[in-house]
Amino acid sequence: ERGENNPQRVLLQRIMAAAFEWHNYGKSTIGNRADIERVPIDNLQEFYRRFYRPDNALLIVAGKFDGTKALELVAKYFGVLKKPDLRMNLTYTEEPAQDGERSVRMRRVGSVPLVGVAYHIPAGGHAEYPAAEVLEGILTADVSGRLYKSLVETKKAASVSGLTFSLHDPGAVIMIAQAAAGQDPADLLSALLSTIDEVAKNGVTAEEVERVRTMILKQRELAAADSARLAISLSNWASQGDWRLYFLFRDRLEQVTAEQVSAVAAKYLKADNRTVGIFEPTQTPDRATVPQLVDLDKTVEDYKGREDVATGEQFDVSPSNIEQRTRRLNLRSGVKAALIEKKTRANAVTLRLSLKYGTVDSLKGRQAAAEVLPDLMLRGTKALSRQQIDDEFDKLRAQVSASSQPGEAVFTVRARRQTLPAVLTLLRQILREPSLPEKELELLKQSALAGMENGLTDPQTLAQTMVRRHVTPYEQDDPRYVPTVPEEIEMLKAVDRAAVAGLYEKFLSGQYGELTIVGDFDSSEIVPAVESLLDGWKTSEKYVRIPRPAVANVTGGLEKILTPDKQNAVYFGAESFPVRDSDPEYPALALGNFILGGGALASRLGDRIRQKEGLSYTIQSALQTSALDPQTMFMVFAISNPANMPKVQAAVVEEIEKLLKDGVSPEELERARQGWLQQQQVVRSNDGTLAGTLATNLVADRTMAHQAKIEERISRLTREEVVEALRKRIDLKKFFIATAGDFDKQGDTTKPAPADKKPAGAAK
Repeated sequence: ERGENNPQRVLLQRIMAAAFEWHNYGKSTIGNRADIERVPIDNLQEFYRRFYRPDNALLIVAGKFDGTKALELVAKYFGVLKKPDLRMNLTYTEEPAQDGERSVRMRRVGSVPLVGVAYHIPAGGHAEYPAAEVLEGILTADVSGRLYKSLVETKKAASVSGLTFSLHDPGAVIMIAQAAAGQDPADLLSALLSTIDEVAKNGVTAEEVERVRTMILKQRELAAADSARLAISLSNWASQGDWRLYFLFRDRLEQVTAEQVSAVAAKYLKADNRTVGIFEPTQTPDRATVPQLVDLDKTVEDYKGREDVATGEQFDVSPSNIEQRTRRLNLRSGVKAALIEKKTRANAVTLRLSLKYGTVDSLKGRQAAAEVLPDLMLRGTKALSRQQIDDEFDKLRAQVSASSQPGEAVFTVRARRQTLPAVLTLLRQILREPSLPEKELELLKQSALAGMENGLTDPQTLAQTMVRRHVTPYEQDDPRYVPTVPEEIEMLKAVDRAAVAGLYEKFLSGQYGELTIVGDFDSSEIVPAVESLLDGWKTSEKYVRIPRPAVANVTGGLEKILTPDKQNAVYFGAESFPVRDSDPEYPALALGNFILGGGALASRLGDRIRQKEGLSYTIQSALQTSALDPQTMFMVFAISNPANMPKVQAAVVEEIEKLLKDGVSPEELERARQGWLQQQQVVRSNDGTLAGTLATNLVADRTMAHQAKIEERISRLTREEVVEALRKRIDLKKFFIATAGDFDKQGDTTKPAPADKKPAGAAK
């Protein structure tokens, strides 16, 4: 049901269903609702006994562990499992060559038309597959892609995207375009197919192949630096026949030529081999014979691996060790810094630079400009175009991303030890010499507006926006103001280059902010490089952090938003109270929330609403707490069938009331305590998250002793302390709830609230 709310996801499924007439690749993995509701328990048990068995399993262990001990434990616990006598059923269906173009047309409630096309291609283990993946990148890559240039830059499409399915049997390559405002989807589809046909006829260039190859290899290297992502990649390739395909794909990719890619394009990008689809928002025989993958064992039997990548150190993520390994300093420009040098897998390093600027008053009316500024800075400098910047980062095997909120621009870098100095040289150009190109601003707006327009009918967007507006009400020109979706669209439409350039020139500098670096780097080399990046970059504008305290006297309530033709309904509720993460009661609140719904399935809400009653696939509660402002947001989020929403609402209230009235058991408290503490270990094992934690500590002028204190307090909390904190702060009379879904179809006669309902009051 949740997937049914996303037009692009549904269109993709419709195209796949039409493209695969016989093979189950055309069927959604989870099945339809009737399958889930009506499947006999005997069928499930039979499936379990037949396939959940040791001789059909692959165990991958990744992360921090003793290899010898791990193998001993694997042998101890898995080696004793017996292979059942029941024979496994093997698949035997082969999709025949498609005998003509197929098409689907989908009409649903929505705002933005979509068009898509799918072509059958060989399996992931086939020698032609890497060329097919390169071909998709040449067509759909941002900036350099053929479809990007022919559709996005000409403003026919707001965005283009692509996907190659690397599968056990022959799969598909998919390309989808999101129409720009006012564009006819039929004309867009014609332009899409025209560009693809031109590639099939005339082929590709060596430069295009090299660019996409470099991009894919960069993505592989970055993923390989993350043990969890590497393990998942290996398991995905194993499902296609053999885990060694992960390496064989890389080898084949490195050897792919423009001639091979052009041959694949000519062979498979045929009219008779394609399925096209159109999503129309509404309110009321040149066959390609796809070869089968054969003799896989022979293909990989002589494969030899390469040299091992750097494995990194076994880093202790306890607060005390992190504190011991952290070096703090004040840069000459005024920016505060915290550095952790450690050996990492593939010599990976994460850098996070937060630049602060302005005040509540000086940033009034500048929300939209502040939102687009960092992204626009990444799209061109006085010396380099966006494409040149992207190409340089690909060559350096680096990722640079930007995020923003009024008064803050954050730049995050993922690179390697040997490339970080060059990445910082390029980042200096981006920060100090941005060209803020008009063309890229229009493309950025075009893409963002398409996403916002989808939000006009998206239950989750509408429900969360309504709650945020109610719980944090501010005047419309205040930088903290939460706009409605239509207001946000109009604000973005109105922003121009002059507004963005004015914000950059007047406010941005290297005087205020935080720098955190975690990973494999040489501080004696990197710190001077960062000093050079920021030195002399000044502004005369005053900076005062924008406070975001809890707003007093906000009432609770329930509002319904009607979203016709949306199969999945959303529940979102929240209340705010004046608590910082350094306040004495915070640890008890954190553990209490974990018991209620923060522990996912192992929680009161998860156990009842998902596990026992089957009302929701996703149900959770959360605490969003500030280090500086007295504000903690308590939230509950759930999805469900619209008909089940009243039951979800009632169950949430009942579980909260029960927790406040009866408290927790000793066993429940201990399970939650161990789960919460374990979760912190997992969170700190991610270098990007750790960099964010260090930055927060710099802002709050504190050390990792703060985290150690919270964990020590958690380890000693009593049942009485937990329930006392919850009773003090959680008040259902102040809990504001918004539900959004197609309630009319369920016979609900309650009058829904408008999606742009104004906040109850405005804070000064």
